Amino acid sequence: MRKDTKKKRRGSPLAGRRSVARSTVRSTARPAVHLGRPLGFDPEKALEAALKLFWSKGYEGTALSDLTAAMGINRPSIYATFGNKEALFLKALDRYSAQRTGYTAESLKEPTARAVAERLMVGTADLLSCPENPKGCLMVQGALACGDEAEPIRKELIARRAIGEAALRERFARAKAEGDLPAEANAADLARYVLAVMHGMSVHSAGGASREELQGVIDLSLRAWPKSETQLQKA
Repeated sequence: MRKDTKKKRRGSPLAGRRSVARSTVRSTARPAVHLGRPLGFDPEKALEAALKLFWSKGYEGTALSDLTAAMGINRPSIYATFGNKEALFLKALDRYSAQRTGYTAESLKEPTARAVAERLMVGTADLLSCPENPKGCLMVQGALACGDEAEPIRKELIARRAIGEAALRERFARAKAEGDLPAEANAADLARYVLAVMHGMSVHSAGGASREELQGVIDLSLRAWPKSETQLQKA
């Protein structure tokens, strides 16, 4: 009998790491039936297809018939391998975090708060402009038009974004303590500001904004970045 194995991946703290709210997503998945023979499809390729479909159409806009067509498998195979639609979406979200948004975790290692913000914004613009990706951001697109049945998904996405905001807020608080930001700077406000710019670029990208246009948004946003007294004296 084949044993299930799951690989643990370290997700980005700013884009899609699993939250404690995950327990609120009720699973009605049918139990997997293992027949001791190999699958007739590649689970990784099937999950990638599901990821791109959710990314394009959002959670609620994606029907099971869409998923079976895109993944090239039938409904029983989806349930047996990935669980129900909610479970599949969360697996796709984990994949998105692990494979598409690694720049967010790396950005927190930048030496200055401004460099952190710039790397986040540039990384977001690059992701949004990649021709191989659907338009927009899965964390934003996934929650579009979520009705009552998709409320657990909406709460999960909100919780994951909150984790990212907290990580960014802590980084800016450290920058303030180190004198990299002025004394009057508010770490929480700065974290919300950066994320608002990132999410705003996602909306504009979904509407057809080019990489050059997104860069214009980044440049303008960084002009307003607060400088410490030391930085002002050097300027």
